[in-house]
Amino acid sequence: MENVDGLDDEILEEDSEIIVPQVGMKFKDANEIFEFYKKYAYNVGFPVRKRTSRKGEDGVVKYVTFSCCREGQRSRSKSTNSMPQPTIQIGCKARLTASVDGIGTWRINTIHLEHNHNTSPSKSRLFRCNRQLSAHVKRQLEVNDMAGIPLHKSYNSAVVEAGGYENMTCIERDCRNYVEKVRRLRLGEGDAAAIQSYFSKMQAICPGFFFSIDLDEESRLRNVFWADNRCREAYKEFGDIVTFDTTYLTNKYDMPFAPFVGVNHHGQSTLLGCGLISSEDTETFVWLFRTWLQCMQGQAPNGIITDQDRAMQNAIQIVLPNTKHRWCLWHILKKLPEKFGNHVQKGAIFSAIHELVYDSQTPEEFEKGWIRMIEEHELHDNDWLDRLYMDRSRWVPCFLKTSFWAGMSTTQRSESTTTK
Repeated sequence: MENVDGLDDEILEEDSEIIVPQVGMKFKDANEIFEFYKKYAYNVGFPVRKRTSRKGEDGVVKYVTFSCCREGQRSRSKSTNSMPQPTIQIGCKARLTASVDGIGTWRINTIHLEHNHNTSPSKSRLFRCNRQLSAHVKRQLEVNDMAGIPLHKSYNSAVVEAGGYENMTCIERDCRNYVEKVRRLRLGEGDAAAIQSYFSKMQAICPGFFFSIDLDEESRLRNVFWADNRCREAYKEFGDIVTFDTTYLTNKYDMPFAPFVGVNHHGQSTLLGCGLISSEDTETFVWLFRTWLQCMQGQAPNGIITDQDRAMQNAIQIVLPNTKHRWCLWHILKKLPEKFGNHVQKGAIFSAIHELVYDSQTPEEFEKGWIRMIEEHELHDNDWLDRLYMDRSRWVPCFLKTSFWAGMSTTQRSESTTTK
């Protein structure tokens, strides 16, 4: 490989054209390491994922870990979730760690190649990290869908054209997901032009009106953001803390409606801009946050409140690295009936969690009470509670006194504890 140098000119071993990762290999960036490890994994026959990353004081990623997707362990023998999710995690230790040095060169620090499960190169194309739709397949799916051809027939046609299932780089579910996304992007005749015309008219009437339209590769409308002058002026006064939510869907196209909301000096919600988005992935949220920030003259809020969506969290880290991010308490507590609806002690669990959240005055008091609740109701193997506890500083009020509420007004604190 052109961009891989052996430590001290060490010759890399090759086995059947598979370059085996070794400690000391050098790369120009973290993405190049991941692509190298993913290619090795494809040849060996196991799926990989980006496990962890750590940033330095300058906010730049300095350390990464890539692992087998079967890493980790989830015991479901005592799970009390009403709808436990299937898992492929069986405690595999195969992983790679790397870090960057002072001159910007990335180097592999540790590597563990042994797996506790069988690997299968013949199944590599089916792993999620390797599946992709070619431009040709995408085009055929769109044309066939517009012609009313059922998805399964379009997929079978692609299989025949590829020469068999073994030559496909995607599965039928990938095709179905893509078609559903394209349908959301496919506005009715004249709709995209009408939006452009309406926003241009509003901008002529009100010079402070801001809008931005994001198009895809086929020049189709994908995402929209707009904010009038009242939103922009309100942000100057009440933009310290912002809530962001995408739980609303428009009626016709099922495009998530994404409003930015603040709270004014009367404790009332005030709109700070809004958008319509085609999907809820990191790339889309990055575009939306950057556009909103541009609208607000680059002034980032001190804090932002969202649900537990991972894509939102990733986008906030990219676009708003210095903004304090917390999770919406309402979104978390409303999941209790779903998670414990079938538990024999559900009433006691609900009361215990509410009491811990609202009555704990210090982190120490919360942690002691949490451990006591877990032991009393035998919830040691509840994955949902485990994940919540790991991120308790993002949503438990007593943890937020210094990490989130510091410097806020009484009104802002009240809004952040009661907001959805």
